[in-house]
Amino acid sequence: MHRRYCFLLLAALSAFGQTQPEPQLLSWSRQIAIREQWLAKRHEMIPAMMRRHGVQMWIVVNEEFHNDPLTEFIAPPRPYAGNRDIFVFVDGGDAGFHKIAITGYAEENLKRFFEAADDPLPQDQALAALYAKYHPAKIALSIGGSRGMTRSLTHDTYIFLAEKMGGDAENHFVSAADLTEEYLDTRIPEEFDIYTSMVDLTRILAKRALSNEVITPGTTTIGDVRRWLYDQLGARGLTTWFQPDLRLQRRSGTEKKSRGFLAVAPEELVIERGDLLHVDFGFTYMGLNTDWQKMAYVLREGETEVPPGLKQALSHTVALQDTLIEVSRPERTSSQVYTSLMDRMKQRGIEAMIYSHPLGNQGHGLGARIDFRSSKADTPEGQKHLRRGSYISVELNTATPVAEWDGQKVYVMEEDPAYLTDEGWKFFVPRQEAFYVIH
Repeated sequence: MHRRYCFLLLAALSAFGQTQPEPQLLSWSRQIAIREQWLAKRHEMIPAMMRRHGVQMWIVVNEEFHNDPLTEFIAPPRPYAGNRDIFVFVDGGDAGFHKIAITGYAEENLKRFFEAADDPLPQDQALAALYAKYHPAKIALSIGGSRGMTRSLTHDTYIFLAEKMGGDAENHFVSAADLTEEYLDTRIPEEFDIYTSMVDLTRILAKRALSNEVITPGTTTIGDVRRWLYDQLGARGLTTWFQPDLRLQRRSGTEKKSRGFLAVAPEELVIERGDLLHVDFGFTYMGLNTDWQKMAYVLREGETEVPPGLKQALSHTVALQDTLIEVSRPERTSSQVYTSLMDRMKQRGIEAMIYSHPLGNQGHGLGARIDFRSSKADTPEGQKHLRRGSYISVELNTATPVAEWDGQKVYVMEEDPAYLTDEGWKFFVPRQEAFYVIH
């Protein structure tokens, strides 16, 4: 009896994910130190990127209480409380490459990365002097882009730059969107281990959320699971870039849709036996973001395993992931990959949706997406090339009629962070190939 008790206890702990040690998180000061090491490496990339995009000056402006989304990735990731803090990268040709911070006061950590005066000039004088000295043909600003991080310059700050730089400077303002995209979509090797540990922690927390540690069928609500995930992040000093969402499919149920996808389940909905659960969860740490979706099945009375029809449905999504890996290679365009992938799924008779997006400094990052929105070869999104080393959220689903559910169509949605190699995408941690089981 004693041995049987020990066995059951170990099995329960394993089911709850408690036997899996979590990656060690760093103190805030250590996080800053490591991110500043990364920043030095990232600054080394900027001159070549600016030349590829034909830009002679790149300006990023941070405003007090309205941080620019680029600031923490082009300047030390520390608090900025100046009315306006201006960071300027200048390709001066024969005069060399310069990084200049135009701030309201001197700061020693900033001076490790930028030229910054001990007694700064007023910003209007400093800007006018820069333009008079270099006369850049193109001054790239965060304007004219299609995403928040490429159109983040405020109207008032645009006017401020145009007036204070003087002369005809405004005539040389251009969008920094393409330069910003290359910069944010280029990963450095030093980030890899940290990001892998982030994905692993995301996996551990999501698996615990979809287990009997958190869920008691007939009692636990969708809102209970969401709040548990929030509390786990809070206990670790982590933040998230989107709210944890759960979806629920039920035999003989009528699934609500939102913009073509299964709708998020109401918080008051009670999880019952026989339900198929889905969680969408990720967090922010070290200036990086994870994004993760997994599925769990709640056993009915008398069931000891997931019904075969549901297993088959999951196998279709695994096949979709495999095919995405097969057709993805660096330098192929989004539309080429998407079209090839959907053609293969059609040949196999698998109903599929693909909506994979870049990951990294933003959860919905910049770069080549593989989804129905970038499927056309004659669009800017469709013409984007996959970049070697980029991180992506392999986000997709398949729909399969399930015999045990009287032919009802079941959606199996998966999302796994991956990185691009010459052999296709590789997952940071193993993907889901069997449903999590809730007893």
